[in-house]
Amino acid sequence: MSGGDERHGTAAPGAGDDTASSAAEVALVTVAYRSNAVLPGFLGSIAGASAHPVTTVVVDNRPDDESQAATLAAAHGAAYVALPANPGYGGAINAGVATLGTAVRWVLISNPDVVLDPGLIDALVAAGESDPTIGAVGPAVRNPDGTVYPSARRVPSLRTGIGHALFVNLWHDNPWTRRYRQDSAEAVTERDAGWLSGACLLVRRDVFAQLGGFDEGYFMYFEDVDLGYRIGRAGYRNRYVPAVGVTHIGAHTASRESAEMIRAHHASARRFIARKYTGWHLWPVRAVLSVGLAARSALLRRRAG
Repeated sequence: MSGGDERHGTAAPGAGDDTASSAAEVALVTVAYRSNAVLPGFLGSIAGASAHPVTTVVVDNRPDDESQAATLAAAHGAAYVALPANPGYGGAINAGVATLGTAVRWVLISNPDVVLDPGLIDALVAAGESDPTIGAVGPAVRNPDGTVYPSARRVPSLRTGIGHALFVNLWHDNPWTRRYRQDSAEAVTERDAGWLSGACLLVRRDVFAQLGGFDEGYFMYFEDVDLGYRIGRAGYRNRYVPAVGVTHIGAHTASRESAEMIRAHHASARRFIARKYTGWHLWPVRAVLSVGLAARSALLRRRAG
């Protein structure tokens, strides 16, 4: 059970190093939203992810009669936080982190639709503890078929953002999308990245607090891009460690997204670019990006229809 004394599973790199996790109190925060089907597998994988106790918090963004999050959290020794309204993913994570004790030094932020590798938490903490300039550590994120999803990427620039928005659905292998995603061989190469996917992300607690947590202006999408960008701006590193990973059973393809999710993604993309590039003289390129995102939305809606 999460938070208990028993831990099972094969040790991953760093998992046997007592100085890695025992010296750093670790907590895990996840967000439940219609997550009844995936929470058992996720919560059940936590015990094998660390040889040390891990405080687990389940934040419920939809605590209605159909939600089983409270029951599932209790069954796995996790704390349960029910929110009166849905503040989005970043806002819910912030609410969960706010409940943690002051001894917590590392927080694993994770979607509930992943399964953690054995030893994952200890390996990520060991990587983070290896250098005080590391502010966040991300594992490999695998699709159900075993392929590696590009979860460690460059921070989007105007040029890359415009090219990706305009061409990704017409010319999938275009150079702007390749640059943004950093796919191919880099998907399994340990390295620093501009940002790491919020699907599973270990963050240094004091750095997270210093930055004010996630920007709650992003209701859905880009909150992890923004956090990674601000971590870099604060002088810390986002470290990608694909020697360990998670299996993400959620869908990544835009064709499966609802029209509401597409709109939210593009609204967040516009917010990020506008906040990163604030100069008045850049309004024409921001306008071009908006046009590109609107065109992409229309194309995705036609395909979904």
